[in-house]
Amino acid sequence: MHVGQLPLLLTAALLCSLAQAEELQPASSEAANAPMVTRAPVAANDALLAQVDQLQRQLAESERLRSELATQADADSNERENAQLARLRQENQRLKLQLKEAQASQAPRLLSEQQTWFAVGGGVALLSLCTGLIARGGRRQRRQWIN
Repeated sequence: MHVGQLPLLLTAALLCSLAQAEELQPASSEAANAPMVTRAPVAANDALLAQVDQLQRQLAESERLRSELATQADADSNERENAQLARLRQENQRLKLQLKEAQASQAPRLLSEQQTWFAVGGGVALLSLCTGLIARGGRRQRRQWIN
């Protein structure tokens, strides 16, 4: 469908709805029909105005209900967030207590970190000395500096 045909189609649909809104009366006499023809558009306008008023009241009621439901949903979400926050705080306190208990029950370290590294260095030096003695073998060499 072309864009230019859309306004024409919309106008035709509006005119068809107006044409269907008028009721045809049986033609008994022309004098009786003349006042009805002038009253029909006024009656249609009154009916449309009444319908618009009713729709506006329904809209206001719907907006009021929507705002009530929104405030209720906000209150519910705040309650859930508060409950979750309280639960998380309790969990945090429980974990802090467990940490303190674990730290209290842990045996004190034998060596500090600096002493540990010193011991590791000494072990590497001894291992190197032993490896060097093993690699040299059991043969005795004459010492040159003793002569």
